[in-house]
Amino acid sequence: MIRAAIVAGEPSGDLLAARMIAGLLARDPATQTAGIGGPAMARSGFQAWHPMDALSVFGYVDALRHAPRLLRTWRDTRRRVLAQRPDVFVGVDAPDFNLRLEEKVRAAGIPTVHFVGPSIWAWRYERIHQIRRAVSHMLVLFPFEVELYQKEGVPVTYVGHPLAELIPRQPDRAAARRALGLEPTARVLALMPGSRESEIRLLAPRFLQAAQQLQTQDPDLRIVVPVVNAARRTQFEAILALHPLARCQVWSALPGPAAARADGLPSQTWPIAWHAMEAADAVLVASGTATLEAALFKRPLVIAYAITPWMRRLMAWKSGQNAPSLPWVGLPNILERDFVVPELLQEAATPAALAEHTWAALSDSARAAVVAERFARLHATLSRDTPGLAAQAILDVCHGHAS
Repeated sequence: MIRAAIVAGEPSGDLLAARMIAGLLARDPATQTAGIGGPAMARSGFQAWHPMDALSVFGYVDALRHAPRLLRTWRDTRRRVLAQRPDVFVGVDAPDFNLRLEEKVRAAGIPTVHFVGPSIWAWRYERIHQIRRAVSHMLVLFPFEVELYQKEGVPVTYVGHPLAELIPRQPDRAAARRALGLEPTARVLALMPGSRESEIRLLAPRFLQAAQQLQTQDPDLRIVVPVVNAARRTQFEAILALHPLARCQVWSALPGPAAARADGLPSQTWPIAWHAMEAADAVLVASGTATLEAALFKRPLVIAYAITPWMRRLMAWKSGQNAPSLPWVGLPNILERDFVVPELLQEAATPAALAEHTWAALSDSARAAVVAERFARLHATLSRDTPGLAAQAILDVCHGHAS
């Protein structure tokens, strides 16, 4: 029997960890898991010491604002792990929280695995020194990361991206539209300003103003807005009241039962965002994991992001960089090493510019076909038996076989 302590933050980390737990249970049904996680992990029998929301902060400013709560959670998690001495500790993403915890845990003789390599290839490469101290084995989602960690002497396994297995190779737009009550022939835009309070506060007004401009070009344009929970829905709808739209629907869950799919996939357990992206003709989305999800659904997308001047200065100070060391910020562009889809950041993310690029994504069918073909090849590259590969690497670490 394997006992694993796992800490995951954010909805994307919850999904990743749940798939990893499934891989462990397939190899050892007696596996026990506990720590910090969300609903997807709970469905796998995971015992939560703290809810995933305890780690849902964005960047340094939010971290400072919630520092007392974060510190209490971190100390309690450290205490539990050191007292219970599991066979392995697995930190899923959340590097600011997990790497510090992994340092303490590994120093106490408990092997550590970090799932999702921090983006040191873009920001804060000096983190590699902390990673060497903290991580017994790194599990990475992207093939280009393997060489980086091997060069730095950190044991590493490429496990593919589980989203590439969970998201169908051929999206079923008709089923998604039936589930959301959308007309089969409507032009539909998915509006996704982020899952964090600060992201919605900064991006939702711009996105809504852009959508207003788009509806002057196409009065019948349907807008769908998936939100991660009831709190974010309340926040978004307050902003929507200031920038009203016709034919706009906001969901934190499916309005009815999931429609039957041609491919037979169990879409009733999908996040609401996946239904929205699958139903859409194009996606206007905040930079983050959702950009990769939209790419795997083969949708043309426009990536946007903005942070406050104070956070920008703080990030520059903390990282020693004024900008990422790559020319791209969106995951689809990083993986393709090309501006396959537009990125509008900071001052460039004006409502007019967002509307212009999003209209092109909605109306240029030839370009949409090219984007879909590139994303189909990307999907194939990322598709691996992620649960199995991750689980085997973790078991090898537990048994001392990992190199």
